[in-house]
Amino acid sequence: MLLEIRNASRFFGQKAAVDRVSFGIERPGFIGIIGRSGAGKSTLLRMINRLTETSEGEIRFEGQNVLTLRGAAMRAWQSRCAMIFQQFNLVPRLDVAANVLHGTLNRRSTLATMFNLWPEADVLKALAILDRLGVAEQAVKRAEALSGGQQQRVAIARALMQEPKVILADEPIASLDPMNAQIVMDTLRRIHDEDGITVIANLHTLDTARRYCDRVIGMRDGRVVFDGLPSELSRGVARDIYGADASFSEEATSTSLEHLGTERDAAFAAKMLA
Repeated sequence: MLLEIRNASRFFGQKAAVDRVSFGIERPGFIGIIGRSGAGKSTLLRMINRLTETSEGEIRFEGQNVLTLRGAAMRAWQSRCAMIFQQFNLVPRLDVAANVLHGTLNRRSTLATMFNLWPEADVLKALAILDRLGVAEQAVKRAEALSGGQQQRVAIARALMQEPKVILADEPIASLDPMNAQIVMDTLRRIHDEDGITVIANLHTLDTARRYCDRVIGMRDGRVVFDGLPSELSRGVARDIYGADASFSEEATSTSLEHLGTERDAAFAAKMLA
């Protein structure tokens, strides 16, 4: 088993944000986790990366329980398990290349980091990754000068600098317009296909999950309520995942260019994703 979650829970007071979640990933894949806001998707990814501690259960990667790791061993795991965030988490006033090079911080000395000293090999690698993702021409610009879609691709480049085995993408397109959302999802899918990196992405939308994912996990109220193929995401299954009634409109949650919504769909989407 590549990655295995065993009865993992996270409690905040008496409330279970993640409630006895279990699933396994046998080989590298592109997995989507869907559900409305508050379903526990983000908390689960943060538990896997060790940004949020797990109250109960185990999280194993290649047989090792990563919840037992401390110090340098935990930082090494966080490097192998890269995170991409909805709000990009770049340093706005630093140039793009420096932001990408920050993906190497876990293996660099504090002194070298303070004086912004980067090995030539790392600089060339960062530029090559930016070129691969179509943003090499932005390398010397401040991150804050880029569009949202460009910033997210820079964040993906930073993750690739870590040479990860797993990429955890927490709502990577939630802040983007449909065209940039498609570019970012195409980029993540290509990285999985070409590099064999497991990608686990939290997604709001069914059309995105169907288009890009090999497997979809649905969460509701902290629990897994669906685990299967994208083709198995029927209207009834979707209603159960989102806790919706018969008025559920899949188009209302869509980010595709074909479904840029009507006022009714936009209002419904705001209700479902709130």
